[in-house]
Amino acid sequence: MPAHLSRIRSPWLLAALLVVLAVVVQALLVPLFAAPAAHLAPRDLPVVVAGPAPATAELAGRLAAARPGGFAVTTLPDAAAADRALRDREAYAAFVVGPDGVALHTAPAASPTVAALLTEAAGQLSAGRPVPVVQVVPADPDDPRGAGFAAGFLPFALTSMLAGALLTVLVARRRARLAGLLGYAVLAGLVGAAVLHGWLGVLDGDLWREAAAIGLFALAAAGTVAGLGALLGGAGFGLGALLVFLVGNPLSAVAAAPELLPQPWGAIGQFLPVGAGGTLLRSAAFFDGAGAGRPVAVLAGYALVGLALVLVGRRSVRPGAGDPAPERRPAEVTV
Repeated sequence: MPAHLSRIRSPWLLAALLVVLAVVVQALLVPLFAAPAAHLAPRDLPVVVAGPAPATAELAGRLAAARPGGFAVTTLPDAAAADRALRDREAYAAFVVGPDGVALHTAPAASPTVAALLTEAAGQLSAGRPVPVVQVVPADPDDPRGAGFAAGFLPFALTSMLAGALLTVLVARRRARLAGLLGYAVLAGLVGAAVLHGWLGVLDGDLWREAAAIGLFALAAAGTVAGLGALLGGAGFGLGALLVFLVGNPLSAVAAAPELLPQPWGAIGQFLPVGAGGTLLRSAAFFDGAGAGRPVAVLAGYALVGLALVLVGRRSVRPGAGDPAPERRPAEVTV
């Protein structure tokens, strides 16, 4: 409990202040979690329009008119080029103009939410006529809506925060903490990939690449909490939880796509551990590592800074561990 609260002698006043504090925190957290999910819409969403030049220009104009500012359109000459862009994570979908009209090529593995949204948009652009849909990069057949992926990723953030805090509080030696964080990252990656890929079947890529992605995220999240805790004590643990979960989770867009969140929050979320970790795991599991450069750099940065803070931070952050021992007075002898 903060020192200024512990000095309040009236239990009635203390109870009232704690209730008000809890309600203020609630009032801040509810919109933080609910607002991004309640305002999902395309915002500069990368899409491709492929086909002959006159037709693609006309279709790109219709997309811009249908939702101003909603799409960032790239024009490509044919369907093969459009499919390469989807596999390289350069776009979420492609509107391909052919002799029989417009077909929609999607990458549900990047975001099932976006694929469903663009399928609906294609139907509106075609005046209600059926639009053929080709899934170029499909989601895992055992998790077609991506719900298992999103729900399965959240425990990695929670357990990583817990591991970082426990290693900092209970382990006094800095090198032992460092070894614990590295060991946790390796085990979390291996076990996490085994569960999501082998047991639950919500990942469909190379097992070792998936384990590396989960392990790097686990090291970044646990290292951030441990490093800030070693540097600042209790306040550091709070700041670490803020970055990793309280702010990082609702802005991560793990269940949707960062381009669907209100901006700049969607972009900011990709520079926080959970957002970068979710993007990296999608790239590892479904796109053979395409688009992994930025999330790897972000997570590596958090991991390196966190580990450095562990090495230079406090030797012990247990309550009272850093306080000097109380002075002992000689015992009085009564005759």
